[in-house]
Amino acid sequence: MTTSPLDDLAGRTAERLGARQRGDVVVGALIDGHFAVRGADPRTQFEIGSVTKTFTALALAQLAVRGVVGLDQPLSELLPRDITAPQRGDEVIRLRHLASHTSGLPRLPKGLLPRGLFRSDPYAGCTGELLMDGLRRTRLRSVPGTRFHYSNLGAGLLGFVLARHTGTDYDTLVQTEICRPLGMTDTRVVLDPRGAARLAAGHSRTGRPRPPWHLAALAGAGGLHSTVPDLLKLARAHLGSAPEELAEAIALNRTTAHRINARASIHPGWIAANLPRSQHPVMFHTGGTGGYRSLLAIAPDHGAAVVILSATNRSVDRPGLDLLKQIIDTGFGPGPVPAAVA
Repeated sequence: MTTSPLDDLAGRTAERLGARQRGDVVVGALIDGHFAVRGADPRTQFEIGSVTKTFTALALAQLAVRGVVGLDQPLSELLPRDITAPQRGDEVIRLRHLASHTSGLPRLPKGLLPRGLFRSDPYAGCTGELLMDGLRRTRLRSVPGTRFHYSNLGAGLLGFVLARHTGTDYDTLVQTEICRPLGMTDTRVVLDPRGAARLAAGHSRTGRPRPPWHLAALAGAGGLHSTVPDLLKLARAHLGSAPEELAEAIALNRTTAHRINARASIHPGWIAANLPRSQHPVMFHTGGTGGYRSLLAIAPDHGAAVVILSATNRSVDRPGLDLLKQIIDTGFGPGPVPAAVA
């Protein structure tokens, strides 16, 4: 099969990552509509960890575009009547705060630790009841909307209340709002038997087998499985090929931002910064579970993106961002599209 320069770059990154680990790795890249996928079988399923948060934030924007909820709607309006949302100062937690880690909530739900700290599947016991009970006893670290504090609790809580408000579960919410409109058939929380058979075996950083994670009521923080071709479809949607309503939701998240520091901002579902050693702006999210690591990074100004999914809990961030910089700096004209993603 004829390969393009884009295919060669993705292949070299896959080879470098694969040489230093036991688990499967798949690398995907795109620019100007041209795709490349290299490494293990492109249909291989992985836990994508916190890359899930991009889906949760996009589902919020979709519902906001339709008027089902509002970005500035108080969290308390989506909670059960007997649950009071924590508050600090004169500001309440709003849905946009949950999506952009500015709610002031702690990183993890109250009551999860030390219960899950030393378990191989640490979030499995985080039921809706535990989540709500812990929220009653939670104190905020800052006034909502004022400071960035990364919070799995906040993102998971957002997924939980959006699903509850729409009368469904988080998995169905993501399928309805994002996956079906984009033709993403391999992205879900609970894998069917065919998907489970394609799930790569996870490994620790040192190469030891690691069991799957189940995030229960915190699924919106990191509970999805996916494939590189599916995530490339999501990336392409963020680069301008989304259906009209979804494009409006993507634009809404793109224009909603909170400055973290002089070099980075947080958007719902994304971190925005410049690529290392360059002035190329990029939006990205990383993910990690017990046996997996992931990266989804897009460069909207250049129509380029990179996806890396790995079945070893070893960071893929630097190789992925380096690949994205190479793609942008090299530039590509029309070339063959690999058969695996045609």
